[in-house]
Amino acid sequence: MKFTDFNFEPALQNGLDAMGFEDPTLIQQQAIPLILENRDLIACAQTGTGKTAAFLLPILNMQIKNPSIKTDTLIVVPTRELALQIDQVLQGFSYFTDSSSIAIYGGNDGLAFESERRALEEQANILIATPGRLISHISQGYVDFSGVQHFILDEADRMLDMGFINDIMKISHHLPKSKQTLMFSATMPHKIRELAKKLLKNPAQISISISKPAEGVMQKAYLIEDKQKNSLIVSLLDGRKDLSVLIFCSTKSKVKDLKEELRKMQLNVNAIHSDLEQNEREEILRNFRNRAIQVMVATNILSRGIDIEDIGLIINYDVPSDTEDYIHRIGRTARAEAKGEAITLVNKKDLLLLRKIEQFIGYEIDKPSMPSNIVNHKNHNSGIPNKKVIFRKK
Repeated sequence: MKFTDFNFEPALQNGLDAMGFEDPTLIQQQAIPLILENRDLIACAQTGTGKTAAFLLPILNMQIKNPSIKTDTLIVVPTRELALQIDQVLQGFSYFTDSSSIAIYGGNDGLAFESERRALEEQANILIATPGRLISHISQGYVDFSGVQHFILDEADRMLDMGFINDIMKISHHLPKSKQTLMFSATMPHKIRELAKKLLKNPAQISISISKPAEGVMQKAYLIEDKQKNSLIVSLLDGRKDLSVLIFCSTKSKVKDLKEELRKMQLNVNAIHSDLEQNEREEILRNFRNRAIQVMVATNILSRGIDIEDIGLIINYDVPSDTEDYIHRIGRTARAEAKGEAITLVNKKDLLLLRKIEQFIGYEIDKPSMPSNIVNHKNHNSGIPNKKVIFRKK
C-alpha cells in the first residue's frame, strides 16, 4: 500500500512527496480510513509505529476540504517535548496547505504565555497542548472551542499515569458535544478503557502489536554493584566517540549526580530533567540531535514521544520498575529498522524486576561477562543463567 492510495488532497500529498513519505505503517493503514470516515477511534500502538502521522494526515486532509476560520482540532499530550515534536511534524505535512498550528505547554516565560493567548484568540486551526497549560488559558475566559470538530488524546495512558484525568475531563466539558474523538495509547489498562467509555461514541478499535522490543535491538544485562556502574559505562564507550548514547535513571537526583560524575570521567555528557527551564531543555535536546553532545542522561521524560534518530546505545542505569517503561526506553534505539543496543545495569536488589521484564517479553536477556578492567577475577554474573530462551508465552 502507498500513501497515494488514500487519495489525499494535492496540497497534502505534495507535502508527503517532499518529505519522501511513500509507504504507510500498519497503524496508518488501519487508522487513516477510519478517521477520514469521521469515526471515533481508540488505538493501541506504541511509540515508533507512526501514530502521529496516522492522526495528523487525515485531519489535515479534512481541513483542506472543509477549511475553517476557527480552531477545529485540539490535540492534548502529556509532555512539552511531545507537543513540540507533533508541531514540528505537522509543519512538514502542512507546508503546502493553509493550516495553522501552535504548541501550548508550560515551563516557559510570560512572553510565551502571551503569544499563546494571541494564537488562541486568533483561532489557530490546530492546537497541541499539555493539560495544565491549556487549563490555565481556559480559566482566563478567552478560549473559544466552539468550532472544535476533532479532539485527540495522544499517549493517553501516560497522561493518566501523570494524574491528568481530571484535567482531561475538564477540557472535554469545554468542547462541543458533536465532535470526533481519537484516543491513542501505548497500553490499554482498565483505566484507559473506562476513560474511553466516557469520551468516545461507538469507537472503532485498533491494536498494533505492542509490548515487544524491536527486532533490531541487541539487549544485554550486567549484574553489577552500584559503585561499579559509572566505570562500566566509561569502559563500554571507550573508543566509540561516534556513538550517540541515552542513559535512563530512575530519579532526577540520580540524573544530576550521574551527569557530574561522567563529566569528571571526561565524557561529553549533559542531562535533561524537569528542574530545567524549557529553553534549556530544548537547547540540550537540539545539541543531542546534532551530535554536539554524545551522552544524554534523563529520567523517563524521554522514554516516550521523543523522536531522535540514530541513537546507537540505550543504558538503563536502573532497572525500570514498570515492564512497559523498559519497552519504551529501549525503543529509543533501532528506529526505522536500524540496529541498536540496549544495556541494563542490574544490582542484586533489582534482579526480580529483571526477571519480570524477561517474563513479559518472553525470553531471557543476554548476560555477558563483566569487562576484566571492572571486575578482578570475580564473576559478578554468577547465579544468573544465560540460556537463550527460558520463558515462553503460551
